[in-house]
Amino acid sequence: MKNTSLFFLILLSFAQIIKAQGFDEEQNDSTAIEVYLIDAYVKPEPPYTFILSFYTSELCLSKVVIDKQYEFVVSDSLTESHSSKIDISALGFFERNVRFVIETVDSNGAKSESEEFEFDLPYEPTIGEGSSIWTLCLFAGSVFLLPMPGYVRTDNDNYYSITKDLPIISFRAKRGNYPSGYISLEYTYVFDVRYNNYLRFGYKKMFPVDYIEYISPGLTAYTNFMGQNGIAPEISIGWFTLLDTFTFYTRYRYNIKPKDSSSNFHEINLGLYTRFLSIYL
Repeated sequence: MKNTSLFFLILLSFAQIIKAQGFDEEQNDSTAIEVYLIDAYVKPEPPYTFILSFYTSELCLSKVVIDKQYEFVVSDSLTESHSSKIDISALGFFERNVRFVIETVDSNGAKSESEEFEFDLPYEPTIGEGSSIWTLCLFAGSVFLLPMPGYVRTDNDNYYSITKDLPIISFRAKRGNYPSGYISLEYTYVFDVRYNNYLRFGYKKMFPVDYIEYISPGLTAYTNFMGQNGIAPEISIGWFTLLDTFTFYTRYRYNIKPKDSSSNFHEINLGLYTRFLSIYL
């Protein structure tokens, strides 16, 4: 009964976080500059040039963010009519269908972001020196599924662990290369203890930070299916990216079993975050 109450309390907390996030986005949308897309296509012959033109509901500056990672200035002076020709020949993409958003800044300095648009590549995507996108996906998938090392400290002893954190559902951010947050499913194996296996379910909020990648506070519920059930607040720091696909991070987490402080324990983990395989909402 106690575990059931704890479970519903955690679900309620997640619901409040997601509801507040949605409310903030609605508030931002109410003051957003409207973007009216005219052209968005890539010329079929090399050099591959992205042709972009649009109107806005107000005078503003503008830039385009392609595939959540490539940014280009479209208008560097206040205008309602925007256009640009962008050479994308050297850019790497995962799919032929490429998404982009338009970011604007009005005369008062207020920033807003358009809905997500798309364009199609006139060629099969490659990464780097002619690498096949399918080869990259296989490589990324194999690396992504590898567990990462960790350190566990209890009141009585120290242990090593391996952990795999899967971002199963991500929530789109208004800007930047990372989601505003994501729901994770996580498995941990702790060596040399009686009960080795831990399963977790939680929510991680992401805040992009200058000079590094992000700071991410979170909260997870965990169980080892043998009576060790609880919650765990955590904080992660994303330090740098690898292959434009993975972000190397470190994480500290404190695991709390209600009404049994002797079962609480600390964790430090290394990890690789990627939006690869996550479902975006």
